[in-house]
Parts: sequence; C-alpha cells; structure tokens
Amino acid sequence: MKPNPLLLVVLIGSVPAAAAPAKPAAPRTVVLVSADQEWKIVRELIKDVSPAATPFGEWFAREVGAGREPVVFFHGGWGKIAAAGSTQYAIDRWKPRMLVNLGTCGGFQGAIRKGDVLLVDKAVVYDIVEMMGDSAESIAHYTTTLAVPAGELPAGVTRGPIVSADRDLQPADNDTLAKKYGASAGDWESGAIAWVAQRNAVPVLILRGVSDVVGPEGDETYCNLAAFEEGARRVMKKLIDDLPAWLARFEKSLPPARP
Repeated sequence: MKPNPLLLVVLIGSVPAAAAPAKPAAPRTVVLVSADQEWKIVRELIKDVSPAATPFGEWFAREVGAGREPVVFFHGGWGKIAAAGSTQYAIDRWKPRMLVNLGTCGGFQGAIRKGDVLLVDKAVVYDIVEMMGDSAESIAHYTTTLAVPAGELPAGVTRGPIVSADRDLQPADNDTLAKKYGASAGDWESGAIAWVAQRNAVPVLILRGVSDVVGPEGDETYCNLAAFEEGARRVMKKLIDDLPAWLARFEKSLPPARP
C-alpha cells in the first residue's frame, strides 16, 4: 500500500516541539574591577568560575546574595583610558540597571585610615592642565556627583569625595587636594567610571578600600609592590564579603525600574 502523504503530515505535526532552553537571567549589576592586582585577588576569592575574554579584560557571572542575583564581574583595566572604555563597553553589552566599582585607593594620612572604605559621593579628575583657558573649568566638566545610599554607614565606612588621576598620589599635593576638593583619598579610575556612567544615566556605586596611606614622607607601598598587595588583599576581601549587603542597600535607593 502506498503511504498517504496527508497522513504523514498530520503525524509529524502532532509531535510536540522540544521545550526551548531557559534564557539566563540578564544581570542587573556589573561589578567593575580596575587594577590587575585587584582582579587577581577577586579571582582568588571567587573560585569555580570560567572567565571569558573581552577587549579589556576577563569577565564571569556569579549569583550573589540570598536572592541569587546574577552579577557580572568584569576586569575593566587600570587608568582613565581603560576605565572609560570598559565602562561604556559594560553598559552597551550587558545593559545593567546599576554599576558597582570595587577597588583600592590611597588615603591621605590623618584624613582616613588604612583599611577604611570610602563610599564615593563625588569623583574629581584633577590631573588636567589647561594652558589656553581655565583648568578649573575643565576639571569641573569632568567632576561627577554621585547619588549614594542614605542612612547610617557601617563601621569603617566613610562617605566623601575622591580625586582621580593617571598618577599615584604625591605627598606634596595632599594638603592642596584635601582643601580644594574635600578629598581624603585618591585613585586612578573612579573619575572616568563615574563620568561615563552618568552620561549613560546608569547609577553607579563606587566603593574604594584604603590599601595604604600617603604622608609627608611618602607611602610604604612606593617601590614596594608586596606592601600594596598585602593592603589590597585585605580591602578587596572586605569589599567582596560585603557586596551582597551593598547591592541590597543600593537597589533600595534607586527609582523603580521601568517595565
């Protein structure tokens, strides 16, 4: 007997389609880590992940907190150029609801203590020298004021401005930077990250742990990378341990998400 083509069509059409695999939840948060040493410590602290490559650095996703929220950890690179480019890359690729920058900073002796965490509410890019106009106007253009979670801060956390430049802090500059900008610490990337995030209307939380302090005689880490690594490991562990609580707190401070 010849097969009935119509019957074949009916039979094939009756087979249920295989269920499509569930699409992974899009990360609401991207955690940017800048310096190579900081990222090395993050990889030591967060194990059992398989990082993928980007034009800037590695990234991996990890569920964080009691709600098992998917979070992308991204090595953006050190200095203003890498920080600006990688921040824009993260926004374009993952379209996060918020960004978090975790890292180290150098503190001004007498203004903040080693091991403290600075919750950044203003980021100032201070290494702009304008010879044809007013440097103050140029610095103001790249100064970013940040909205930070309200309420009482945990022990060891200070809220305030940070100064950023593609240079380590110079002891002779500390008093001027402190008086001019109200800063107690400096780093290399916060200013660029904050500025790019604000231009994209993406909230950003910047938490910098004080790995070392700079006084009139300099800093214990200058010409001593091992001392920096020791301080960096201590503050990065604290920042990673406290990340779930900071994410929950920052999320509450944001306006309702658009549907």
